[in-house]
Amino acid sequence: MFIDEGRRAEEADVAEYYAGEREVWGFVPNYAACFAPRPQVAHAWRGLNGTIRSGMDRRRYEIASIGAARAVRSTYCTAAHSTALRDVCGDEEAVRAIAGGAGLSPVDEAVLRFAGKVATDAASIEQTDVDELRALGLSDADVADVVYAAAARAFFTAVLDGLGARLDEQTAAVFDPELRDAMVVGRPPADPAA
Repeated sequence: MFIDEGRRAEEADVAEYYAGEREVWGFVPNYAACFAPRPQVAHAWRGLNGTIRSGMDRRRYEIASIGAARAVRSTYCTAAHSTALRDVCGDEEAVRAIAGGAGLSPVDEAVLRFAGKVATDAASIEQTDVDELRALGLSDADVADVVYAAAARAFFTAVLDGLGARLDEQTAAVFDPELRDAMVVGRPPADPAA
């Protein structure tokens, strides 16, 4: 981390935020320190992200999130959402296909690519990009959901990478080394020896 907010862990609002993170994950994730200066930002983020995720198919949400995360070179979010795609959605095959760069369905590939484009250069989106998704069966609401997921992911990854958060060793350890290495698209995972 580029900032040292561990000293604030004793403050009531930060301690409460860390306790909530520990309850969700079983540990305090490295990204939590990014929000220690302003836990209310983390709470607002969780509300926004939860609203986006609840309005769309969970599997598509994870694929869009991975597409955005990979495009902006966020190892942390690529691995975290790959974990959810595998464990929550039960789709290890898609995780391996994304990591290997081939093997996704045309719809999943288009969502992955579109989300990456939204996250890196939304101004370059053209009607043809949306028409491609429509031709694959996405409604206008589905397209908007992918944009919301990708735009929100771009915010979160910028916070994490801008403040130097590295993927937790607990999350990195849930993948075999070859698959984990394929998810390192930017900042490397935290060093367990550190």
